[in-house]
Amino acid sequence: MSEHEYITKGTDTAELLHGRKICVVIPTYNNAGTISDVVTRTQTQCRDVIVVNDGSTDGTGELLKKTDGITLIENHKNQGKGTALKRGLQKAREMGFTYAITLDADGQHFPEDIPLLLECNLRNPGAIVIGNRKMDGIKRSGGSKFANAFGNFWFCVQTLHWLPDTQSGFRLYPLHKLHVLPLLTSRYEAELELLVSAAWNGVKIVSVPVNVYYPPQEERVTHFRPGPDFTRIFVLNTFLCALAFVWGYPFYVIRVADTIARTVFALMVYLLGVCILTPFSLFYVPASKLLGLSNTPLHMLLHASGKVITCLLQIAAGKVTVCNTQGEDFRKPAIIICNHQSHLDLMILLSLTRKIVFLTNNWVYNSPFFGYILRHAEYYPVSMGYDKLKPKIKDLTDRGYCIAVFPEGTRSEDCQIGRFHKGAFQLADDLKTDILPLVMYGAGRALPKHGKYMRRSPIVLHIEKRTSPQEFEKLGHTILERAKRFRRFYIHRLADISNENDD
Repeated sequence: MSEHEYITKGTDTAELLHGRKICVVIPTYNNAGTISDVVTRTQTQCRDVIVVNDGSTDGTGELLKKTDGITLIENHKNQGKGTALKRGLQKAREMGFTYAITLDADGQHFPEDIPLLLECNLRNPGAIVIGNRKMDGIKRSGGSKFANAFGNFWFCVQTLHWLPDTQSGFRLYPLHKLHVLPLLTSRYEAELELLVSAAWNGVKIVSVPVNVYYPPQEERVTHFRPGPDFTRIFVLNTFLCALAFVWGYPFYVIRVADTIARTVFALMVYLLGVCILTPFSLFYVPASKLLGLSNTPLHMLLHASGKVITCLLQIAAGKVTVCNTQGEDFRKPAIIICNHQSHLDLMILLSLTRKIVFLTNNWVYNSPFFGYILRHAEYYPVSMGYDKLKPKIKDLTDRGYCIAVFPEGTRSEDCQIGRFHKGAFQLADDLKTDILPLVMYGAGRALPKHGKYMRRSPIVLHIEKRTSPQEFEKLGHTILERAKRFRRFYIHRLADISNENDD
């Protein structure tokens, strides 16, 4: 189930938006016929609404003064959409919001599509999200079509990125990444300036399909003036193209080179680990069998390797923070569960304690690089089957080990929480062992599942409170119900951590 499906199946969108510090900003100028409806519909989706009245003269201001539950900003005279947008985003930032969704006041955008932008934000934290308007079957003027194609083309030229709808005003902005609000323009072309500036600063920009409504031609309210507005757009694009050569393109090359350097460094760290672990295990394992030695040195080496590699990876990826407010020391055995985002997860968890053993998938267990040491360190593949695994896990917990399991079974492609399998919870129930939840954030952004390059992203691991066997029994009548309860906890906890650490 996707995060959006989870939202629509009972979670209050307004609550989730408020929790992620997302507000809505609506700039308006002479939209008396639509503004009340747009605001009312928006308030059903989001409780935090900022409206900027840009010097309206048609009664829009009077209607807004009668509207409860909004933050109203008024310009005494019309200064343009760019200025109104700038004031709204500045106000959102002052009020402590992390993100702001913008939509037009003319009824073109559907506030009911706000959950689509929210879903995209959850999958792409820190990115600008643009609503790609579904234009099929919509009657548009030739000028409107040309303006959209014109904007898309020049945005691609200026940023080397293609977007299907750069003219859409239905957007979600990460306020902390808008280092420079529109300075060159004051009208609606300011949205293009803001978009180009963000792209030059390395902000990710993604699109999501949204609905759009265009009223009949005779009912449309437009403030677009073809002559002056096309002239301003032409001047702006000319300036941005020139600036791209001295600012945008060089910084793009620098970012690419930086990503390649991080990736090469991470690969060298990985090869270093293999070069240390494999020879030692090839020597120690036969010697331990001959002399009757324990596997403790293998676990100590894996733990030390995890700490060293995690420390070195901070140079390639970013700071790794372990939040242990519970004072967990891992001395008491437990079934450790953790959401699975990246190859980096294993190293970070290994750095926590030497008293940890993982249940792995087959390709890790049989890896030609490190499979040998894992097999002799008593890591076991999930494919072994529950009946064979259970006595081996019991032996390990009796000897004081924690058993780490990724209940999703595979790395998440978008860093969201996948379906939880019940195996880990069945083990905890049968062995009467504590469940210790760990919540991972950022590892999947630094090294995504299908990614080939290491990227900069803060990585945060939260160690949560243990769940005792007695507490576990109260979470539901069946193991599956209890697994679902844990998954819901992870969804909300990851959203909270993401909101705190989005960069």
